Amino acid sequence: MQSNTDILQTNHIRQLADKYETAEFLAADPSSFMHLVSGAANQEAMAFIASCLSYGSRKQFFPKIQFVLDASGGEVDHWVRSGEWQNDIADTSECYYRLYTQHDMHCLLAAYSHMLNSHGSMKAYVASCATTGIEAVEAICRYFAERGASKIVPKNTSSACKRVCMFLRWMVRSDSPVDLGLWADVIDRRTLIMPLDTHVVQEGMRMGLLNSRTASMSTARRLTDAMLRIFPDDPTKGDFALFGLGVDEEKEQQ
Repeated sequence: MQSNTDILQTNHIRQLADKYETAEFLAADPSSFMHLVSGAANQEAMAFIASCLSYGSRKQFFPKIQFVLDASGGEVDHWVRSGEWQNDIADTSECYYRLYTQHDMHCLLAAYSHMLNSHGSMKAYVASCATTGIEAVEAICRYFAERGASKIVPKNTSSACKRVCMFLRWMVRSDSPVDLGLWADVIDRRTLIMPLDTHVVQEGMRMGLLNSRTASMSTARRLTDAMLRIFPDDPTKGDFALFGLGVDEEKEQQ
């Protein structure tokens, strides 16, 4: 039986999730890019690349995602699948974004192109080897690690795999003004894992949902278990609550 304190916290988190999971959330979020292209294939490809580049300052990584959108003319799936990206991203040691070189991006896109041409789509690849969120994370990490692209996609699930988990939230959750739900028939959203970033960890600690700041998969799964008690059918809805609150508090401190 929940205590009054637990009930108040549950209601608070539900209210925060409803507050932030709106179309207005897109304006300052990398998920906005997948809404700028048409067709499931382009949305999936744009979402994956955007998620891969989503770390650090949004003011810095948004232009790097925009470069892909502009270079592909919005036909992101064809741009990757056909190898046209090789005309725009050279296989050099020149910096692309922060720790990622042009070579790192070259390796990522070469592996992704291979996946699209071998399986038809990332959805089809994941469907062939996963039915749960953690299996999907493992499958994506494994594929890119086997093809030398683990500089950008984590090589395994020892870390929290925040950006892969975020991408899966975008792909799996349906009936959302933010998430696309393109993979809702492949992965059960109840098995998704919370994307663990600085804001989410900070709020999780402050609310007593976490007792460790370690960005590991075990920490992410503990937070997911806490969210399952609040959102039994949709745990990563809690991402909007914790992430949105953390961003707003950061703005207030600036």
